[in-house]
Amino acid sequence: MIRKTGILAAAAAALMLSALGAKAQDFTIGLSNGWVGSEWRTQMIEEAEEAAKKWADKGVNVEVVVQSANVDVPGQIAHVRNFINQGVDAIIINPNSPTAFDPVFAQAKEAGILVISTDAEVSSPDAIYVGIDQTAWGAAGAKWLAEALGGKGEVVAINGVAGHPANEMRVAGYRSVFKDYPDIKVVNEVNADWDQAKGQQAMQNILATYPNINGVWVQDGMAAGAWRSIMDAGKTDQIAATGEIRKDFIDLWVENNLNSGASVNPPGVMASALNVAVLMLQGKELKEPATAGQYGNAMYLPIPFIDSENVKQVHAELEGKPGYYSYTSSLSIEEAEALFK
Repeated sequence: MIRKTGILAAAAAALMLSALGAKAQDFTIGLSNGWVGSEWRTQMIEEAEEAAKKWADKGVNVEVVVQSANVDVPGQIAHVRNFINQGVDAIIINPNSPTAFDPVFAQAKEAGILVISTDAEVSSPDAIYVGIDQTAWGAAGAKWLAEALGGKGEVVAINGVAGHPANEMRVAGYRSVFKDYPDIKVVNEVNADWDQAKGQQAMQNILATYPNINGVWVQDGMAAGAWRSIMDAGKTDQIAATGEIRKDFIDLWVENNLNSGASVNPPGVMASALNVAVLMLQGKELKEPATAGQYGNAMYLPIPFIDSENVKQVHAELEGKPGYYSYTSSLSIEEAEALFK
């Protein structure tokens, strides 16, 4: 009887531990997107949602709660506070400011919530960043442009949203490259808010003012518009310009043999961050701590680059996708697991 009771007790304990283990594998992750001005952001959220579903094959239930809207910094801070009040396990944010979230991220940490920033770095010691190095992204396009111009010429820059952390890092990236090319002169820099129509208008204005420019450094979201103005002006063979990762632009690129190169900031960065978050919530430890970047809390992902050598391959990979679809990549669950001990 004693032995039978012991066996029953052990079985009950095992069931209890199993139940606890199952509970520990249920995670709720809040996704905060403070700007919805492009299909890139929509794709970013969709890829993160798809990544969450794939964890079911591993016996892990990942529920995502999305707050995606055009909001200012206080509005996005409200996103984070809402997630804290909901008791989520982790928050993944594409932030509208590098520094303004420090206090609310501290509150999240105090509540036991993991915080990961993606697409733009943050200064908070209570968060880590998982995404590409935006400074290196800007530098890669500038390096391609400088080499395409043979190291000399007049260049203009069309930037994104002034003050946005990703934009400012990209600008720093291209400036760091062009300063090493004394024969390249940046004759003007304008902002077009990552908006294709604004990018097209900005390029039209630039061509009217600087008809002899040789190169254009322009960020994705605006490059297709800029290139349309270049083509309308009949200057396709005279100007080299950075490009887009959207399918509709890559179609245009291949069809017209444009002299272009594009750094890739994949919409899959939030999906990558989600897979890293789940593994951290499981208590796993990174082989290499997230200590890169200007704030010492970044884990950088590779930056693919598209140019004349691989654009046809990328074009083939995007066959059948809608025009607004962006060339993408992300860490699979297995690739993310390989980053952990």
